[in-house]
Amino acid sequence: MTPSDVVARALYGLLFAAVLPLGLAAWAAALAPIVPLPAVRWPVAGAAVVAGGVILMALGMADLVRHGKGLPMNAFPPPVFVRTGIYRWLRNPIYVGFGLVAAGAALVTGSAAGLWVVTPITVLAMLALVWGYERHDLLKRFGPAALEPVLTSLPAAPPPARPSASHRVAVYLWVFVPWLVAYFSVQALGPAPDAFRLEFPIEARWPVLQWTEALYVSAYLFVPTAPLLARTTAGLRRFAVAGVAGTIIVTLLWLILPVIATNRPFEPTMVLGRLLAWEQGSSRGVAAFPAFHVLWPLLVADLWTDNARASGKPWWAVAGWAFAIAIALSTLTTGMHTVPDVLAAVALYWPLRRPEATWEAVRAATERLANSWREWRIGPVRIINYGVYAAAAAGAGLLIAGMALGERSWAVIWVGFCVLAGAGLWAQWLEGSSKLLRPFGWYGGVLGGVLGAVTAGLAGVPIVPLLAAFACAAPFIQIFGRLRCLVNGCCHGGPAPEAIGIRCIHRRSRVTALAHLAGIPIHPTPLYSILGNVVIGLLLLRFRALGAADGLILGLYLILSGIARFVEESYRAEPQTKMIAGLHIYQWLAIAQVVAGILCTLLPAVSRVPGFATPTPLLLAGALIMAALTGFAMGVDFPGSNRRYSRLAEAD
Repeated sequence: MTPSDVVARALYGLLFAAVLPLGLAAWAAALAPIVPLPAVRWPVAGAAVVAGGVILMALGMADLVRHGKGLPMNAFPPPVFVRTGIYRWLRNPIYVGFGLVAAGAALVTGSAAGLWVVTPITVLAMLALVWGYERHDLLKRFGPAALEPVLTSLPAAPPPARPSASHRVAVYLWVFVPWLVAYFSVQALGPAPDAFRLEFPIEARWPVLQWTEALYVSAYLFVPTAPLLARTTAGLRRFAVAGVAGTIIVTLLWLILPVIATNRPFEPTMVLGRLLAWEQGSSRGVAAFPAFHVLWPLLVADLWTDNARASGKPWWAVAGWAFAIAIALSTLTTGMHTVPDVLAAVALYWPLRRPEATWEAVRAATERLANSWREWRIGPVRIINYGVYAAAAAGAGLLIAGMALGERSWAVIWVGFCVLAGAGLWAQWLEGSSKLLRPFGWYGGVLGGVLGAVTAGLAGVPIVPLLAAFACAAPFIQIFGRLRCLVNGCCHGGPAPEAIGIRCIHRRSRVTALAHLAGIPIHPTPLYSILGNVVIGLLLLRFRALGAADGLILGLYLILSGIARFVEESYRAEPQTKMIAGLHIYQWLAIAQVVAGILCTLLPAVSRVPGFATPTPLLLAGALIMAALTGFAMGVDFPGSNRRYSRLAEAD
């Protein structure tokens, strides 16, 4: 090892062992004045969590040094693959440990910013590093054996054999524990200032049947024992995947929809009544819509139905569904939930009950869209159908940004024009597109938007609120824009497993014309982007509705979208994308975006009126004009011309 190698490793170790932890602590402290969320101070519990995290990190590092014959640094990875010691049980013990340390430190110090902002973002960043780099790197260096499941992995689907004890433990560890964390976190946040009730008027006249509390509390036994009673690996896996997906979706709905459940009053006259009164008193009315107290029993009933098929004993299914229906009804008879809470849970149950089938439906629809290219020739002009998606992106984006800003609609329109110009110039400069072609680059649009906001600032428009308004709009611009990407074949992924990938066969698609991947299953990376932006967009709209600081909104957009982009880019396979030090150039830009986002969250907070303004006539007109202009720029070309920027795709 040369002296320069020693220095590089020392600096890398210093960065992650000292600079990063201290930086996160300083970030949490700086955010304290602008994160008006409740602090949770549990010194003893927090210290225990920190200790557990430190132990996991120490065990992971020691195993990499001892068995991996190297240092725990992904930039200088150990040469030997390790699946012994703690790595026999956990795939990423160092990251799990660091996440626990971050959460525990926030609980010890009572830091609201550390608990609600820094810790979740740290966990997401570690997940992005694993899925956006380390898994690919391990597969490349050690082959498929590197991704074989550890003892605490969720059960695999194919074999019909009984689940092992470790499979059952994994469900508690990776399904129930995250759900409990999500539930109690939402409870700790409490009702939002704009919370509202969602119930039918007739419900107020329904009596509270105190004896049905016995059915209501039976869920606390019916659900947790389900993994122990599962008879097939496939059934347990479906339950686990549905539970994880349900936790993510329902938690997001709990956060963005400020619905509270107000329990019907009653006078306790029996032991079960007093238990019900205590349970009502311990709830803050949140985490009610949709009702997980209904969703969990329905998923367990499905698992018991699987048990009935495996054992040939129909009573499993009969008993499971009887229990589930009784528990669901008890949520109404006890007054703990409302009819809309229950109906929302039932509606969510149907796509979750068979997650593989739901994904297949989404995958197939994405594949159809990817092969839906249509074009019409009118003399020298060619109109391509995907221009509609570009127009929708520009129009919807401008409307959202203008409503979020609430004033100076002309500035929003000006920035929108700069976004379009920047996107076109970026693709020419970075991607080396033909002078005849006019593709568009997202980061160029971001840079153009920043320059537009700066120039608007020279005319007296506050720059940060303007950028924050476009941050609220940006996820929805990308959602519509990625629909265009699917049809055009840009931003496409690399080869993927059959059950995940989509096949592009249209001759105009860039997947077939440039990447030569026609008919080969590829990762639907535009779909990955759409799903990520739906989550980011809904959260940012909620923050704006609550009146969050502009710098915080802008920073969170840059951070969250940068994390998502880092992962998405790792699955993309466009031949023109440059690679630098093992990462796509856009992954490096995503890292820079996250850093810029952290800095933006520290911008001074200015008081803003919560919510969104009614669109002005100027804004509506500007949105229509920008939609038409963008639809033309990204959907209409002149295939017979050799002038600069004349074509969107090669001519016949």
